[in-house]
Amino acid sequence: MDRRIKFRHLDAFSAIARERSFKVAAAQLNLTQPAISKTLKELESILGVVVMERSRSGVSLTPEGEIFLQFAEQSTAALRHGLRSIRATGSAAGKLKVGTLPSVASSLLPRAAQEFTRDNPDTLLEVHEGPHHDLTARLRSGGLDLVVGRLGRHETMDGLAFQQLYSEEVIIVARPGSPALEVRDFEGLRAFRVLYPPRDSAIRPLVARMLISEGVPLYHNRIETTSPAFGRAVVCDDENAVWIISRGVVVGDLNAGRLEKLNLDMSRTAGAVGIMTRAGEIPTPAARAFVRVLSALPPPA
Repeated sequence: MDRRIKFRHLDAFSAIARERSFKVAAAQLNLTQPAISKTLKELESILGVVVMERSRSGVSLTPEGEIFLQFAEQSTAALRHGLRSIRATGSAAGKLKVGTLPSVASSLLPRAAQEFTRDNPDTLLEVHEGPHHDLTARLRSGGLDLVVGRLGRHETMDGLAFQQLYSEEVIIVARPGSPALEVRDFEGLRAFRVLYPPRDSAIRPLVARMLISEGVPLYHNRIETTSPAFGRAVVCDDENAVWIISRGVVVGDLNAGRLEKLNLDMSRTAGAVGIMTRAGEIPTPAARAFVRVLSALPPPA
């Protein structure tokens, strides 16, 4: 390894690649934009290649940058993990950063958090909700200790390990009294506004494959969203709206009668929900304790 490459080079490069923005990355690292730009230029000079290109639409990785990013994130993650392990050995106090996908944020995670904080009062628990791609990127770079949610596409799991907790279907819901509740085939949803999973969501491929197998083209009257708050507000307000969503996101609404499930066969969308961690790493004591709590809990009813 070239000894001129420092941790600050890798950290700056990973932050810019993750955010696709010098400004945002600089703010995260408490640097000025000129400082982070200088750091990147130093790295490119050492490597002898350009790893990033700027344009009006933002920052993009070159082919060489795509290759280097994987190893840069693995290196910084390993170093952070080593530091956390040393601190955990010397003190019971610590911090655990957990990423959660919407499918478990309102069902499984609250129960796990209650039990964990009760039994580990000296550990500060941070819970960060977001889309699958963003959370796995942060996990890979060391910004999160573990992520809980649906297993995503193969390419998003590079460098990560997955422990399944249970399996869950995607369902279609509408508000009580909606005429959509009378629909008996997927083609019939064209008469309604469809809230549909976006391209970077874990459930998009499952839903897309199912509709293709049914011979149903992508709905033109759709809104693509990963926001539970937005989806819930739209379908509860509009009787002509339906929402394609993981069951775990709306299990509380179904049990309370705020939403109802359409009578359509969605069994082909069943997918694994579980715990994502960095492959090959020994988890911290706090992370192991949280995994034990999650593994002991029953799936959302």
